[in-house]
Amino acid sequence: MIIAVDGPTASGKGTISKRLAKHFALPFLDTGLLYRAVGWTLQQQGGDPDNPADALAACNFESSLLDDPALRSEDIGGLASRVSVHPPVRRALDKRQKDFAGQPGGAVLDGRDIGTVIAPDADVKLFVTASSEARAVRRFEEMKRRGQQVDFEDILADILQRDERDQNRATAPLKPAADAVLLDTTNLTIDAAIQQAIALVNAKTSGRRDKDPA
Repeated sequence: MIIAVDGPTASGKGTISKRLAKHFALPFLDTGLLYRAVGWTLQQQGGDPDNPADALAACNFESSLLDDPALRSEDIGGLASRVSVHPPVRRALDKRQKDFAGQPGGAVLDGRDIGTVIAPDADVKLFVTASSEARAVRRFEEMKRRGQQVDFEDILADILQRDERDQNRATAPLKPAADAVLLDTTNLTIDAAIQQAIALVNAKTSGRRDKDPA
């Protein structure tokens, strides 16, 4: 069973995807980390994230980099959004994602074009979203917990800029697949969102892979 989870930044799709993977006993890939790895590598190389050639040169990174917590920073997230607009970068990373999705038994992948490009034949497609203000609050609180000095208006502006880039890029823009199920988490706790996601998957698959009753 392949579960594709798409949505904008800070919508909750990462946490939901991880819990779905655990619940249904499936391997999980946060595809956004691939683009963050490109952004981090490009930064180390002193490249320009808006230059397609520089961004493509940063795609040849070791898989072990995906475990580096440095990829989770806001700066790297911004770079990831900028390099992801380049078609050559997306093509370079497509194979890694499609190979992961196509492994025996299936997988859970979260990103921005999983249901539309990477796994268009996925058994279940979820599009997780939330208002830009709710997403900014979540990111603001998350960064404060890490001890980072942040400004809410700056975070909101960054989220809006990322949405603009992701939704309007020429290649694989962020949008729900035609057969995706929408999950709006604006007014949901994370536990409620996870339970709704599990119920949506079960409804689409008649519960045939329900592993964890918790």
